[in-house]
Amino acid sequence: MRRHHRRRSSTPSVDFGEDEGDDEEEETSSEARMKCVSCKEDYSSRDAGTCRECYEEASETEEELKREIEDLKSKVNFLRFWAPPDPLHHLHHQRSSSTNTVPFFSDVVLVASHDDENGKSTPHPVPVPANRAVLASRSPVFRAMLENEMEESLSGTIKISDVSYDALRAFVTYLYTADACLDELMACDLLVLAEKYQVKHLKTYCEKFLISKLNWENSLPNYAFAHQHNAKNLLDAALSLIMENMDKLSKREEYKELVEKDPRLVVEIYEAYLSKQVNTAVHKDPVAKA
Repeated sequence: MRRHHRRRSSTPSVDFGEDEGDDEEEETSSEARMKCVSCKEDYSSRDAGTCRECYEEASETEEELKREIEDLKSKVNFLRFWAPPDPLHHLHHQRSSSTNTVPFFSDVVLVASHDDENGKSTPHPVPVPANRAVLASRSPVFRAMLENEMEESLSGTIKISDVSYDALRAFVTYLYTADACLDELMACDLLVLAEKYQVKHLKTYCEKFLISKLNWENSLPNYAFAHQHNAKNLLDAALSLIMENMDKLSKREEYKELVEKDPRLVVEIYEAYLSKQVNTAVHKDPVAKA
């Protein structure tokens, strides 16, 4: 970007006669003179704040900045992920002409799959396109898959089990843009994927969102979820709420279900609760502390 300033060249004088020259000098001398805020040179009041050269240079600089911004936008758009929102949209783009087809910039596809009634994995019909380099740079698990001669690298297809198409699409979108539109269900789904594929910043992002939605009523299921997926920050926040509301929570249906499904968690909760009670008692009783 140009930073220099052009100095104004002096205007050659033209002799129009003695009388005309005297009139011009009187007009110039009577005109208010001011200094340009950019180059500090004199300018006449009719120029409205800056000399002509500085005004033109500022205009050129503004145009250069606009071109740089447009260039950056084009680079961002190049990297942005695109995937069809539904199967019909996908088929429409497949049948459309090449001029209307949105470029994928992809060399690998991810496919969401789930187990049917017979326990057989059934893939979602719409694949999510992606780029090997992007996946490998965001996830060490994807890097191992794609940089070695594994099935995913050879076939160009990565099957992701036990995940919905929407969650998988949001996951890949985050890998490209570092952004995700979350609700509590999507945050849980993405946290599971982030843990599985070791995308630490996404896991932290989802944990913070879930912590912001914590209350005493949902603290038990969130504690169990955090324990299952090694989400320590969410685990600690949920446990703190559980201990503060132990009397109410022990009477709820979620508590009874947790006792049946995973009694180890109930033991851990009570150990933490009793430890807190002991510490509180010690602080209140100086004699016992001594």
